[in-house]
Amino acid sequence: MKQSVPQTLKGFRDFLPEVMTVRNYVKNLLIETFETFGFEPLETPTLEYSSTLMGKYGDEADKLVYSFTDNGDRQIGMRYDLTVPTAKVLAMYNQQIPLPFKRYQIQPVWRAENTQKGRYREVLQCDIDIFGTSSPTADAEILAVINTVLQKLNFKSFTILINSRTVLNNILEACDITENKNSILQSLDKFGKIGEDGVTKELIIKNISKATITALFKYIKIAQPDEYLQSVIDQLKVLGVSENNYKFDPTVVRGLDYYTGPIFETIVTEPKIGSITGGGRYDNLIKTLGGPDTPAVGTTFGLDRIVDCITELNLLPNLPKTKTKILVANFGEETISESLKLVTELRNNNVASSFYPDADKLGKQFKYADSLGIPFVAIIGPDEVKNNQVTIKNMTTGEQKTINQSEVVKFLL
Repeated sequence: MKQSVPQTLKGFRDFLPEVMTVRNYVKNLLIETFETFGFEPLETPTLEYSSTLMGKYGDEADKLVYSFTDNGDRQIGMRYDLTVPTAKVLAMYNQQIPLPFKRYQIQPVWRAENTQKGRYREVLQCDIDIFGTSSPTADAEILAVINTVLQKLNFKSFTILINSRTVLNNILEACDITENKNSILQSLDKFGKIGEDGVTKELIIKNISKATITALFKYIKIAQPDEYLQSVIDQLKVLGVSENNYKFDPTVVRGLDYYTGPIFETIVTEPKIGSITGGGRYDNLIKTLGGPDTPAVGTTFGLDRIVDCITELNLLPNLPKTKTKILVANFGEETISESLKLVTELRNNNVASSFYPDADKLGKQFKYADSLGIPFVAIIGPDEVKNNQVTIKNMTTGEQKTINQSEVVKFLL
């Protein structure tokens, strides 16, 4: 039988421990911030009925949903985002969930994308949403969380671009655009990447008249926030968001069809990676899924893109390669019981510890600890057993120190 060559599917990735250390650092910082702002955790299934997912995102996004017929002849789809599945939860459990409901959710989603830098087919999304209120304060709080997270992650330069579907609808109405609205907005959504000339060329290809295109950019240039959006913006300063970190941008569209009010996304100047957060208000989605009329606003943090950014920009603190504090060496059968007792005592005292399973030469065990970034190695040989002691080797300095076993926990803490 021919041996296959192991490989990972295009658009999917394996994360080795060193990368997972960074990802977990960012994820834990997100969770800590979300909970500080009063958000509660939630999870939903990987698979949903296709009828739950399809028709909620728009024609272009619907094409990216992984869908199939399962063994029970059911039409199934894999999560495309976290918003629609959560809206389903609100529709199903509306009697059990007190409103307003502030939830966070961190789970992978799948999209049949054309892969490129910062765009993968499996990504870990980190969402926050507030359900059951139409107050502009809820929108402003979402923006304040974005600002807080990016500052904690040491981003020096980022901009939260803010717009509203109301502003966009007013622009289309002023231009007498009654047909091809979604198609025009899809082109306008590319403004940040291809500029006015690029959008103009694309609209011409779509047979939009030059007069309409001229009017479109005329009204974009004079557009102002609507009353609701202005209320959101007014509250940002009170919530501690610097004016340097956000900007009204009437060209921001957000491609998903379910948005109804304010929309926002965050960009960084470098690296050129697209938006790292995106969201908005979607007041009709839960009703569309058969639930009560429940307003909602939220955003997603693209953890994969954020990790790519902070790694490239070297924004991380000096994270240890491992959380393991000490490796307990294996000196052989003569002392293995004492070594296992020590590693158990360390763990009982919340000292992250690992035991080397084979009685290899100590040099090999030291090399192993060093390769993992474990800062200390504990050695119990016959002499240490006789004197109830432990020899501790500092892997950074090379220094060795013999202490009483009763002092090991205190030494490490």
